[in-house]
Amino acid sequence: MAWEFNNNEPIYRQLLDQLKLRIISGVIGTGSKLDSVRDLAQDAGVNPNTMQRALAELEREELVFSQRTSGRFVTEDKELIQRLRNEYAHEKVRELTTSLLQLGYTRKELIELINGFLEEVS
Repeated sequence: MAWEFNNNEPIYRQLLDQLKLRIISGVIGTGSKLDSVRDLAQDAGVNPNTMQRALAELEREELVFSQRTSGRFVTEDKELIQRLRNEYAHEKVRELTTSLLQLGYTRKELIELINGFLEEVS
């Protein structure tokens, strides 16, 4: 998964969001060891201090933890990951629904639109 950045918010916040998404989507599995700060920063093309700030926030949120001399690991708390995954999905559905309602779609049209899309991708 490539790193993508925009100029609308701080880089550390974007790193945090992208790492969190990788964890809650299972791209980075529970209990997995993360690469070093330096390696992650190099891969993302950012300053190691910026990556360190994002990782420190993930630790504060208890999505990752440090083991002295062993590095950082993703939590094994599957309930936490599922809760965050549900919160993420809820926010995306809220954003989509709000946008489509502003375009004039009715509740019935939204349901039909989503059902049609799900049939296409199945």
